[in-house]
Order: sequence, then structure tokens, then C-alpha cells
Amino acid sequence: MTTQSLSQSQARRIALAAQGFLDPRPAVPTMRTFQRTLGRTGVLQVDSVNVLQRAHFMPLYSRMGPYDVDLLRRAAEKRPRRVVEYWAHVQAFMPVELWPFMRFRMDAFRVRRGKWTVIDNSPELEASLIAEIRDRGPATSRDLDDGLPRTKEQWGWNWSNTRHVLDYLYSAGELAIAGRNGQFEVLYDLPERVIPPEVLARPTPTPDDAHVELVRRAARSHGVATARCLQDYYRMHIDQVRPAIATLVESGELLPVSIEGWKRPGYLHRDARLPRRVGARALLSPFDPVVWERERTERLFDFHYRIEIYTPAHKRVHGYYVLPFLLGERIVARVDLKADRRTGRLLVKAAHAEPSAPPDTAAELGAELRQLAGWLGLDEVVVEPRGDLAARLAV
Repeated sequence: MTTQSLSQSQARRIALAAQGFLDPRPAVPTMRTFQRTLGRTGVLQVDSVNVLQRAHFMPLYSRMGPYDVDLLRRAAEKRPRRVVEYWAHVQAFMPVELWPFMRFRMDAFRVRRGKWTVIDNSPELEASLIAEIRDRGPATSRDLDDGLPRTKEQWGWNWSNTRHVLDYLYSAGELAIAGRNGQFEVLYDLPERVIPPEVLARPTPTPDDAHVELVRRAARSHGVATARCLQDYYRMHIDQVRPAIATLVESGELLPVSIEGWKRPGYLHRDARLPRRVGARALLSPFDPVVWERERTERLFDFHYRIEIYTPAHKRVHGYYVLPFLLGERIVARVDLKADRRTGRLLVKAAHAEPSAPPDTAAELGAELRQLAGWLGLDEVVVEPRGDLAARLAV
């Protein structure tokens, strides 16, 4: 079999097309727009940081433009449910039809007795929590907390025994997430009251079949990828990914390729588009699928990117919550942003240009910042004098 060769630019355009950056931004995004966009990204990572906007809302904005965030709430909490939270990438919204394909992961969490913390055998507490949720409906950990002592041994969290067991039951598929309250707390419920009955009743795929389906979806969302990229998308083990890749190569769904500047073999999805150009203009969340896998980001865009949230302030290079700025097919700048909701201002704490930034970077970024501020309900964009691009931003 002859291996196709792709330039870095071709791979970049394929990747952006697969992620939905060829779709024109609609005047008024609808549920159909939402579903099309989710079909491109596959998952929406959930994160509690709210310095700008919750992580799961941002990839939709980057592709659809200003939209009513109630679209996601309706898709996740109203019938017919289109998405559900699960440990898909990390904690993430995923299409609800993926639930059966995650049962192999639920089984693994059940055997391990949890994701991070091993839950001691506590059948009485598990049974009582499930029974109470069955009787009272969706409930948070605080609603159900028995007041047992909390600890701060795990990553600084302050979780009670109740919360640990609820998280275990959710990971194992015994409970599902029905939504979140105004404090962003998880509302747990029975799977049969969250997952559509026709989805819940579907046969459980074999682990091998589930692995193939997840790699297939990762390949569609990436367009072109290495095994490591495909492994990261749904956070799989490489031993699960390699046989799945072989199956998809044998069927012709994945085509082996070599990519300029990439040492590892690549795989092109047979339905991937290679556009002549990409005319994107978007701010990317630190949790956007385009920049999830840092090595991939560097190979595609010549863009070295690290999240500095957990870096001490005096050691940060670019800022606390830094968003890459995509213009055309390149990442040309990065901005440290904060939504000051009390004063109605979007604060640009720092703005840095990349070496390849074109002359119109400042103007295009300024326009995107104004649009972002409007979507967030902020009245003003304030640029602080930090970074080599800050003085040129016209907002």
C-alpha cells in the first residue's frame, strides 16, 4: 500500500475542517446547528473554572459564534436528551448514543472501585443513596450528605464519603448526571430517568467493538491523527487503540499517511476534507479539542502551549487563563482573558503575538474580543499593557 504524504499545511486544514471551522457561523444558531457542531467535536470537556466562561460552552462559541447557552442545557436536561455527561475525554458532555459504548469503561471503574480514590466496600451506603434518589428524584451530594467527616487528602478536594460513593456509582453507570444546579453542583439520578429508553436498551458492545467505535469517532473529529492523538481523544489505553486502528485500516476507513514534521505514522479518515483554505477567526478555550493534545498542537501549528492556571503567578509566562487565537489556518496570538462580571468588563490581562502573526492580527483579534464581550453580556473591553500585542489592539 502506497502511503500518502501530507504537508503540515494540508494536515492543519484537514484537522480544522474536521473540527467544524469550515461551517459558516449562522445568524441565529439553532438546535440543528448545535447538533452539527457537536457532531464535529464529539465531546465537550467540562471544567469548573469560570474566570471567563465555563469550558463546555466555549468550543460551541468558537465554531457557531454568539449563541444562546440554553441550547446546551436543553440538549442535556430536556427530552429528548441529546447529550449526557460522562467520563468520555475527562468529565465531558458526549452524544447520548455513546452510553452503551462506555459500558466497558463503567465495568472497569466498577472493578477498580472508583476513578481516583478506591471506594471501600459500602453496599449499605450505595443501596441507601440509590434508594433515596429513586424516591426523591435528582439530587446533589449536599442534598444527600450524611454529615460524615470530610478530608482534604485528594488534590485539595473536600469530599465527604457520600460524594465519593456517588462519584463511584456514576462512574460505574449505576447513576447518571441529570444536570447541574446554579452552583454548578452535579444532580445525580437513575440512568433510566436520564438516558432515553431506546439507548439504554441497546445491547452492550464487546470491549473490542467499543474501542473501534471510539477510535472511529476520534479519527472523524481529528481528520488526520497519530495513534497518540487517537488515544487521547477518548482517553483510551494504547493497547486498546492499536488493534482498533488495525481494524479500521484493514476496512479502509483509515488510510496510513506520513505528515511533514511528524515522526510518528499518521492516519487519515477516508471521509476527511482537505479544503483549499480555512477562513477561521476564533478564540479557543484551553480545553478546546483543537489544542487538547499539546504535541499535536505543536506539530500542526508550531504553537507551544501550556495551561498556567496551576503555575504560581510570578512564574507564568503568558497568564492565568490564556486562549489561543486562530486566524485562517494558523494560531497567531494568545490572550489572557477574564470576565469581570461585577463591572461589566472583559479584561485582556495580556496579549502576545506569535512570530508568524500577519499584520491584521490586532484588528481581527480586537473584533473577536468585542464579539466575545457581547456574547458574555459585558459592556466594555479593557486591554491591560502586558504583551507585545496589547498596544495595537483596537477594541
